[in-house]
Amino acid sequence: MSKEQIEILVEKLVTDILEATELELVDVEYVKERDWYLRVFLDKEGGLEVEDCQWVSEQLENKLDELDPIKDSYYLEVSSPGLDRALRKERDFTRHIGDKIEVSTFAPINGQKKIVGTLKGLIDGEIHLDVDGTEFNVARDKTAQVRLHIDF
Repeated sequence: MSKEQIEILVEKLVTDILEATELELVDVEYVKERDWYLRVFLDKEGGLEVEDCQWVSEQLENKLDELDPIKDSYYLEVSSPGLDRALRKERDFTRHIGDKIEVSTFAPINGQKKIVGTLKGLIDGEIHLDVDGTEFNVARDKTAQVRLHIDF
């Protein structure tokens, strides 16, 4: 199976596991660093707990052992995506409307490669932001990364 096929399969398995819970799947990634890692990122209203991650990890591990779709040796990690999570999927943008985000672009837009503003939505492939009271739109395909912005 290809990397993409593994991610799609695991997303389906986790979605089925989470069906009757308050847990929400945020993302799945299968990446080669020094070793292969299968990472599952979850969230829950009020915050994720260690027990949530452990339960999902055990359920998913059983399913993966049964199906054996991944031929490489890998590490399974189930966790929260963190406070500064990347927004990748359309549902991420919908979930975070009204939150402050940081958009990094490949090329400068109005002299800036990093734009921080309040997310208004993702419409027709454009990220709509309010930057200090000014509407700002950035084509999603021109972005290198979009993350929640954390003020310290």
